[in-house]
Amino acid sequence: MSAMPIRGLLFDLDGTLAVTDPLHFQAWRATLLEHDVTLDEAGYQARVCGRQNPAIVRGFLPALPDAEAQALIARKEARFRAAATALTPLPGLGALLDLARARGLHLGLVTNAPRDNATHMLAALGLTDAFASIVLGDEVAIGKPDPTPYRVALETLRLAPAEAIAFEDSPSGIRSARGAGIATVGVLSTHPAEELVAAGAALVVPDFAAVPLRGYLAGLGVPS
Repeated sequence: MSAMPIRGLLFDLDGTLAVTDPLHFQAWRATLLEHDVTLDEAGYQARVCGRQNPAIVRGFLPALPDAEAQALIARKEARFRAAATALTPLPGLGALLDLARARGLHLGLVTNAPRDNATHMLAALGLTDAFASIVLGDEVAIGKPDPTPYRVALETLRLAPAEAIAFEDSPSGIRSARGAGIATVGVLSTHPAEELVAAGAALVVPDFAAVPLRGYLAGLGVPS
């Protein structure tokens, strides 16, 4: 049982609110191929998933000048947005957000996605006005897996770490939330359960409709 009542829910974006990794993979593969870099799914999981764009580009093309790296990132993200026109929320997301609002909980979004992507995705999901706080990894001092983005979200929403629950699909995101002292639920959309648990997830679920999630939330004082 939490020592403090839960007052806020914090969500990652890509892979947590909707499955977007296949679209990101295709966009990265096409963009890196411009530089004769071949990306497969294993490489995507190991070197792209959960990382910020500048670090991704440095990992594949360390000698690329900064201006060219930024142009490459812009092309990649434009490809992603062009493909991400019809996104489907993970099952149970709408019901969970409705429950949170009914209970007066604060809702925050914490993501490494650039602002244009976040705005585009939230619109595609019908969630433009869903979150009172949106924290972007490239607009704070340092992004995930550093805990800074989650600390900023807590400060913005005036929450103590024990008053929040985070939802993340990647080990990088879980480490960020746990580093900020926030209990974290792992969503099984991109990584196996053992990786999420090893990163610190208190519970792993396939989606927001999973029965164990209801019990977990009730145990923290968030009745359904």
